[in-house]
Amino acid sequence: QDYPQSTGVNLSVECFNRMVNDFPQLVMLKHEDCPGLEKLTQVRDSAEKQGLRRVSVLTGNGGLYLPQELQRGADGAMTGFAYPEMLTAVVTLHADGETKHAEDLYDAYLPLVRYEQQPGYGLAVRKEVLRRRGAVACALSRAPGPVLSRRGHEELDHLTTRLDSRLKELE
Repeated sequence: QDYPQSTGVNLSVECFNRMVNDFPQLVMLKHEDCPGLEKLTQVRDSAEKQGLRRVSVLTGNGGLYLPQELQRGADGAMTGFAYPEMLTAVVTLHADGETKHAEDLYDAYLPLVRYEQQPGYGLAVRKEVLRRRGAVACALSRAPGPVLSRRGHEELDHLTTRLDSRLKELE
């Protein structure tokens, strides 16, 4: 996992390529460096130039940059978002060459993607959406986790209503 924001470890493209070459059991990179679009391009381009075997690249960061990551060579996403079916659909549409449709679908969810990515608060948002969708029984986080405020619930109501309307327009 290449997630220097959390680990404090910066994995260079050169180091990653050496690892791919030296360890045949390495089959995937979990790419979460941010900003990371240029690094993703460098990983793909340098591997091709060096004749390295292709490894899967799955991205994270809550899906915040998913369409661009797919365009730069990512194979998919392995991340938390309260609507995993959107992530799957965007990846599938992109793989099928329907990039405009993939981006339109992604754009419909983007306000919620962004809202869920609030540092320190996003987990409360995600858990509440999952509760509303019937995936979890309780949205509370253990202390000292955040609690969604009344205003947060109202904003979430607004964002999910907008999402429902936008999805109907896309049908």
